[in-house]
Amino acid sequence: MSGIRVLLADDHALVRSGIRMVLQTLEGVQVVADTQDGRRALELVETLRPDIALLDISMPGLNGIETAIRIRSRFPQTRVVILSMHAGEDYVSQAFRAGASGYLLKDATPMELDLALRAVARGETYLSPRVSGGVVEKYLQSVDLAAGPLDVLTSRQREILQLIAEGRSTKQMAAQLGVSIKTVETHRALLMRRLGIHDLAGLVRFAVRIGMVQGDR
Repeated sequence: MSGIRVLLADDHALVRSGIRMVLQTLEGVQVVADTQDGRRALELVETLRPDIALLDISMPGLNGIETAIRIRSRFPQTRVVILSMHAGEDYVSQAFRAGASGYLLKDATPMELDLALRAVARGETYLSPRVSGGVVEKYLQSVDLAAGPLDVLTSRQREILQLIAEGRSTKQMAAQLGVSIKTVETHRALLMRRLGIHDLAGLVRFAVRIGMVQGDR
């Protein structure tokens, strides 16, 4: 298959540059743009309408999972492949519940990246072979039934949860999201109630545990 237009989003400049270089060596693959964050990725998908969005799972502000959810909702013609360092069941399940068509580990070879892009472009689902067979089997059995830890939250609440976990103040969150401080406080109170977590430290631990942000950020 030829003519696969790819958008790349990864917040690490060196990693993004390396992946872009690999993509440019693949026959029939065109990198239409690259960016460091999910918000900009959404803007670029709207403008460029790539065939595939290749998204890092851990990006500040708007992570790859939330970006995938929004792409699926607003631009379903663009398929999503999630890039991750993690082979665990929780990460894989979150990605596919978010609407991803592929899940690729960051230590994949260029050949595997090529296979993943072409499979997803054909409308197939791709899951990295390095993800354990048990994870794959359990995912296939439960993906339509299982509720993820974030499913009880709205898109805005998930967004605020990530910003809290990244250490943003209420004022900073309000400015970034273009809403009032009171609105941020209301969403924060609601997400605490829905998760049964009653302090900011607990929210941060929860976000790290489910892989929304990295613990060393």
